[in-house]
Amino acid sequence: MRTLAIAAVQTSPQSGDVAATWKKFVDQVRGIRATFPDVQLVVFPELYLAAVDQLLEETHDYAEQVAVTVPGDLTDQLGDLARETGLWLVPGTVYERGVDGLVYNTALVVNPAGELVTTYRKCFPWQPFESTAPGRDLVVFDVPDVGRLGLAICYDSAFPEVYRQLAWFGAELILQPTLTATRDRDLELVLARAHAILNQVYVVSVNASGPHGLGQSLVVDPEGLVRQQAGGNDEVIVDVLDLDAVTRVHRYGTFGLNRMWDQMDTHGPSLNLPMYGGPYRPRPTA
Repeated sequence: MRTLAIAAVQTSPQSGDVAATWKKFVDQVRGIRATFPDVQLVVFPELYLAAVDQLLEETHDYAEQVAVTVPGDLTDQLGDLARETGLWLVPGTVYERGVDGLVYNTALVVNPAGELVTTYRKCFPWQPFESTAPGRDLVVFDVPDVGRLGLAICYDSAFPEVYRQLAWFGAELILQPTLTATRDRDLELVLARAHAILNQVYVVSVNASGPHGLGQSLVVDPEGLVRQQAGGNDEVIVDVLDLDAVTRVHRYGTFGLNRMWDQMDTHGPSLNLPMYGGPYRPRPTA
């Protein structure tokens, strides 16, 4: 079995205090390592390490004030912590200042060797409310001997192209750091299940707890079944995901019924898709 033991940490930052939030983050990661020794990967909510304020209270220039360079001091610190704990760290997202001078909402991935494996800039900021620049590239990364993971951030879930492209790239699990304090969190829960069903992948959506977010973080399996769902307070969801289940669902279909990828690979190339500039192309093989 290709298993990945994860800890999805539903928590909130210390508003406006990056140093205090970093200390809290380190303590949480060390606590997970000590309490759940089999966990391999830890994922946190969107903009956690940026120590953002509550909805409607963040000043318009806050992102500019706390934006970091990637790679830089923060990723060096994350590398040290990853080496210390032996964990894959997906510490939510940060405000990143790019070489072009723009500020992005960026997810980071650091492996147990302390290496910055990849970064992903949110392609669909929640506009007009978010001021960050949109990213241009979708990102997957490999956990050796386990499987391929994709990254999405919060409002990306409103765009099915994001999840379909990640699945087309071979993602078997999509991690979605989120910061949602509005009633459309209910819609995000529906979308998490829909993306899992349509793409036959695991989806892990990690929201902030109150007062910054509404919580309700969840883990959805590749047949769309909710394995776990948190409430609204601080909570750690620990789960062991069998990525061979993705292979099984692809081969035999959802509930043994629906093999969508097979049909797309067979009939998609003859399907005219003007919005994509041509017919469907079968997924690349490993």
